[in-house]
This record gives sequence, C-alpha cells and structure tokens, in this order.
Amino acid sequence: MGLEIFKTLIDIFHQNNFRIYMIGGTSRDYLLGKSFFDYDFVTDATPEQMKTFLPNANYRFEKFGSVRLKVNNTKVDITTLRIEDEYLDHRHPNKIRFTTKLEEDVLRRDFTINALYIDEEMNVIDLVNGLDDLHNGIIRFIGNPEKRIKEDPLRILRAERFKIKLHFEFEEQTRLNIEKYHYLINELNKQKIDEEKRKKENDI
Repeated sequence: MGLEIFKTLIDIFHQNNFRIYMIGGTSRDYLLGKSFFDYDFVTDATPEQMKTFLPNANYRFEKFGSVRLKVNNTKVDITTLRIEDEYLDHRHPNKIRFTTKLEEDVLRRDFTINALYIDEEMNVIDLVNGLDDLHNGIIRFIGNPEKRIKEDPLRILRAERFKIKLHFEFEEQTRLNIEKYHYLINELNKQKIDEEKRKKENDI
C-alpha cells in the first residue's frame, strides 16, 4: 500500500513539474522492512502551488508548509521543504521559509534515522549519515543535541519512544543531553505529552 501511494503521488507531482520524496518514519520503517501506517512526504512545491493541482487537500496548516490529503482512502502528510528560524515557545519555529534544497531542509529535522529522503527512483539520499545509524541501531540528534532539545523538548519523548519501538540505543551525546534536559518536558502542552505517551504504549 505504501509504495502504491508514493507512486500515485510521484505521478501527480511529476505531471506538475515538482519533486516529492518519502521521509521521516515512513522512509525509516520502509528501509527497516517494517510495516508503516504513517505516510510522510516532502516536496519542493509550496502549498499555494499544490492548491492548483490538489484542490481538495486540507490546507489548515499551510503556513507551516503542511498539507494533508487522502490518497486511496489513506491520509498522507506532505510538507514543503523548509528552513526554520529560532523556536520561541519550545514547540514551533518563530518563522519558516520555503526552500527547494534538501541540504537546507535536513538541518531542521530531529534524528538522523528520520532524515533519509527516498526519491522517485527509490534512491536513498542520506545527508547526515542516517543509514549508518539505522544499520547500527543508533538514535542520534542532527546537529547540536542541546539545541535540538531546547527547540522542542517533545523530541525527548520521541527519542525514548523510538528507542523502545526499534530496540535501538542512544548515541552518547544524545543520551547525556536527554538526561540533562529531561525537566524541559514540563514546558510542554499536556495534550502533546499524553499523545506521545499513547504512541509509546502502542509501540510496546
């Protein structure tokens, strides 16, 4: 089902002269040979451009570059490649700018294993040595772990969930900073914490 959805999207975006890539947990689980039920993609098309050929999609979060639509009765998320400025609320960037470069988009992602772009030919584009970490069972923040956590402390709970789900281990600096800044979880919206806990329970 997942690859059928991807192929359908590839055809739609190609017909409109745009690129689309599999990303996040979708590409991670695909490369691990696991079943996946979340469908995440990125594109060089902006929400305004997508409106011209995906008029029935949900554009509620278009200011963040996020578009949701149904493909073969399955919900998929498509996000425009973007650059993020500073985070002021421990959750959302103060400002985003759209880009067409994977090299810029990858810098705002959380973990190396979630930053593996798969293109229309099923080639893996690995800009952060995520394949090595995937093969070695390592969870590692992209860039500075302290900065990644302070931007969004929910990443701590996500890291802990992936550790259990995948039976992976934390890279040392990732582990140390998760322990050091674990208290920042108290800054998060309780709904977000509960949502992450439910996902964790489902993975056990």
